[in-house]
Amino acid sequence: MSSPRPPELQPVSFRVEAELQARLIRRYKRFLADVELPDGQMRTVHCPNPGSMLGTQRPGSAVRCSSHDNPKRKLRHTLEMIRVGRIWVGLHAAKANDLVHRALLSKAYSPFAGYGTIDREVAVPEGSRFDFRLSDGAPDGAPCWIEVKSVTLCSDRLARFPDAVTTRGRRHLEHLMARHAEGERACLLYIVQRADADAVAPADDIDPDYGRTLREAARAGVEIHALSARVLGDRMRLERVLPVLL
Repeated sequence: MSSPRPPELQPVSFRVEAELQARLIRRYKRFLADVELPDGQMRTVHCPNPGSMLGTQRPGSAVRCSSHDNPKRKLRHTLEMIRVGRIWVGLHAAKANDLVHRALLSKAYSPFAGYGTIDREVAVPEGSRFDFRLSDGAPDGAPCWIEVKSVTLCSDRLARFPDAVTTRGRRHLEHLMARHAEGERACLLYIVQRADADAVAPADDIDPDYGRTLREAARAGVEIHALSARVLGDRMRLERVLPVLL
């Protein structure tokens, strides 16, 4: 019997508007950050990353922010990326979903290429709202559910998730298992928003319950995928398939 073909990825790029250059002063209250512009002006910007940002919030680091003219916004700028060593790390969690959407539309990642319909933010009976539902592809008509997780924590070329205790993340895994038990395809997709990782693993030292639930989900038949994105000053590029070490 031949072994399954390894997943294939055709590189996909996604434009990121992040022209405002600054230095990080501090990140606080989860969704706020103070930055210093090159001319010395101080700005408070929106931080779109709800995690701890462990290893990606060092004061003095170079950052890039997007600018928005919507009068309903309280803060005009959004923190998009931070310089860690020689690379940029993407901090905007929603950008991972946008990048996945681009990959799904272009059928760039072979495990998800066989579906004709892509829906975003779809609720399931268990109460979660998963990032994507793919349909019009399986012979039995069953949908494929995808929950995307943005990964920014990395050391010694090993990316890890989560960077803080995540009850919500464990609940998503439990609900993916429930969908699989109903005969539907259920997938967790890690998007590593930095180019210096060669594999992904659960951060058991940060949230051991999440790690246990992840392994339980994998044993139950939930698919665990991971892709690496190179973050540049004006775009993100989905480039590599990474192994997930359980």
